[in-house]
Amino acid sequence: MTMTMTSVEQVWAWLEEVPDPEIPAISVVDLGIVRVVELDGAQCTVTITPTYSGCPAMQVIADAIETGLKSHGIAHLTIKTQLSPAWTTDWMSAEGKNKLRAYGIAPPAQQVIDISRITGSVARSKIAGPQVACPHCGSGKTRCSSHFGSTPCKALYRCDDCLEPFDYFKCH
Repeated sequence: MTMTMTSVEQVWAWLEEVPDPEIPAISVVDLGIVRVVELDGAQCTVTITPTYSGCPAMQVIADAIETGLKSHGIAHLTIKTQLSPAWTTDWMSAEGKNKLRAYGIAPPAQQVIDISRITGSVARSKIAGPQVACPHCGSGKTRCSSHFGSTPCKALYRCDDCLEPFDYFKCH
């Protein structure tokens, strides 16, 4: 396919095929780290934001995006990293959160932007932490075993009903 026939929408569709290297069940689009896709003639620019500033997977992600798009005929590609605004789990797609759950990882249980203090109500999550449902059995009877999980973005939880441990993708 030549660049003159490629649309921004087509590039987004191709990016949905690029898996996150740490959680291959979700794409870089599902994760919300792809911010902008621009086409200017034969030049394609993709802007990505890391899940946190020290994310060790960003070069691997950039390489996967490059490989994926070049396999579809995009020869002139620039990948830009944008640090501000900082990535938030609010940018994850609903489909991505469902894919996380199906993969055995509890998705973020709340939004990062919480207006409860502005509206006068105090959210339960501010007092006792988020209510995290078990991705295996759906039970809400879970507890945090460790604030540090298999990657810096995750915490380790355990279900009190099915007794299975699982990762929880922390809100940030």
